[in-house]
Amino acid sequence: MAILPGDLDQLALKFEVVLPHLNERQRRLLMAAEARLLGHGGVRAVARVAGVSESTVRKGVFELEDGGDVLPDGRVRREGGGRKSVEEQDPRVLPALLALVEPDERGDPESPLRWTTKSLRRLAEELARRGYRVSPPTVGRLLRENGFSLQGNAKTLEGKQHPERDAQFRYINEQVKDHQAAGDPVISVDTKKREQLGRLPNPGREWRPKGDPIEVEDHSFFFSGPDVEQAIPYGIYDISANAGWVNVGIDHDTSTFAVASIRRWWQARGRLDYPDASQLLITADAGGSNGYRFRVWKAELAALAAETGLAITVCHFPPGTSKWNKIEHRLFSHITMNWRGRPLTSHQVVVNTIASTRTRTGLRVDAELDTASYPLGVTVSKARFAELPIHAHPTHGSWNYTIHPALAAADRPPVVGTDRAQIRAAALRALADSRLTGMTEAQLDDLARRLATAQAARAEQRTFHQRGGERRRAKGAGSHSLLSDADRVLITVVYLRQICSQKVLSDMLEVSDFTIGYWIAETRKLLTEHQVTVPATTVRFTTAEQLRSFLDNDDVPAQRPRISETLSHPALTGMSREELRQMIERLTPLQAARLERLRYQRRGGERLPGARGGIFQQKITDAERILAAILYQRKVCTRQVLSELFEVSPRTIGNTLIETRPLLEHDAYNPAPAPTRHRTAAALLASISPC
Repeated sequence: MAILPGDLDQLALKFEVVLPHLNERQRRLLMAAEARLLGHGGVRAVARVAGVSESTVRKGVFELEDGGDVLPDGRVRREGGGRKSVEEQDPRVLPALLALVEPDERGDPESPLRWTTKSLRRLAEELARRGYRVSPPTVGRLLRENGFSLQGNAKTLEGKQHPERDAQFRYINEQVKDHQAAGDPVISVDTKKREQLGRLPNPGREWRPKGDPIEVEDHSFFFSGPDVEQAIPYGIYDISANAGWVNVGIDHDTSTFAVASIRRWWQARGRLDYPDASQLLITADAGGSNGYRFRVWKAELAALAAETGLAITVCHFPPGTSKWNKIEHRLFSHITMNWRGRPLTSHQVVVNTIASTRTRTGLRVDAELDTASYPLGVTVSKARFAELPIHAHPTHGSWNYTIHPALAAADRPPVVGTDRAQIRAAALRALADSRLTGMTEAQLDDLARRLATAQAARAEQRTFHQRGGERRRAKGAGSHSLLSDADRVLITVVYLRQICSQKVLSDMLEVSDFTIGYWIAETRKLLTEHQVTVPATTVRFTTAEQLRSFLDNDDVPAQRPRISETLSHPALTGMSREELRQMIERLTPLQAARLERLRYQRRGGERLPGARGGIFQQKITDAERILAAILYQRKVCTRQVLSELFEVSPRTIGNTLIETRPLLEHDAYNPAPAPTRHRTAAALLASISPC
């Protein structure tokens, strides 16, 4: 029977509607059924209408005629149909792949993939280089079937643990429970990573209109240096109330800033949430601005305790366990997720983003901007720190301590940050005494004016290198130093006159000795460039108390008597005092150069900024070293006697003899032995007749 054109049109319409919804086998069987209904020529007609090959339709007809079992749901072919997998065709492929991705000790140490990224494409290329034809998707399938997955690094290695780590964790837990049971606040504090402001990329993604990403800078080194605005979030997390409070600073992350943040939290939230509180528990890291070693941290907490009337207990986590601090995963992590993918362009953006942080567990966060200045280099003198009412706990007292406000000295209350400027100004006025500087007030002011231009130029050059270019903000918009240019000249003059050490100046001014040393080193270079010589004095002060006593009562400390004048007697040296003086003048520069070369080799380079640089006299001077070597070579006495006479250790005398002997040989010094060798210092001194 002939196939009518109208039948083919109806069949084409049916195929157009039905075939797109069928799988491969279903389409084949439908076309075969239609071909059988059309009779002779049906296979060719159906193939032409459906746009497939005749062999496909004919294969479907054979399947219908065979009458096989119905295939399970989801299968298109019978078991065993299709191409064999690559691991079945070549069983060596899987071991070769595992040797590339398993740990190095089990893999090939010479593999080029050992030091590169092991992506699917690189693994497939390496297998092809070894003679295995495998596609990247097949590599991925084999890895998943053998228990592999994409994984990042796991931050679980904590290094060497502190021996009292677990005991400290248990103690902190007990303290938290006791304070919570009493209804007192328990807070966790820490500083979040400082953020540079500007159109800088922020990790993460957020929903935006397609094809409209936020445009940010491709390089961040333009946003570096002292003039770049930054945000320093210091967080306080109330463990009991599940509430956060963040103080966003703009200056420096110092201990003063940390306690100021806690003070602002107490004034804004703490006293309202805990009106009947009598004590406060703070859990903090062992380092950072709230580290347990910092005197300023504890001194500022003592001032806070005196202001609020709270007994403040601080428990520090052991070193290396900062991630155990609850603020990290209860507050900071949510803040980071809240501003992901959003450039922090201003302080207001930072504050508003932090304040809008919320969680499904009920976390609420308040944030404020702190525009106060918190300069670096502030410290607390030992005497003032000793007066603080800090009481260490029996369990690891350096990590756990309580500050009771009622026990503070009534006549000397704790000093807050604003009072330190007055203390520093009073100390600078005391150091400007003409008995210390060797100058009148007018002479000191004139010296400061002479150096002012050079100081400003050097400061501008230093900041230019730090920021890597021209200023981006007006001059003076940043933080201010603790010491003015005139103050730096003053402390340098006092130091060069050998009045006291840098530590004594640090104790007097309550400025860190590193800051003192840095500015002394900088100002000393300017004095050298301007050919200003500061003569040394004979008065020495080893403590700040001695210096204050001298200024108040004119009490001069006892000095170690110099015995070199007595030991330079011709009967001991075998030469006249004038000949000895000339020898010392010849050898002293050589000795200084030799000593400096030796010190250079020991430290492996130039002196660090702030190093003393040989300003202070040592316990035994260069001239005394030469004198001691002459006496020893003449066999006037033993090393032990020299040690007693010069009031130094026998080891120092031994080093002196080793260092000075080559200089005497270079000077062709060949002394005649003394007639008597003295075994005691008293016998040697008794043998000298007045000269």
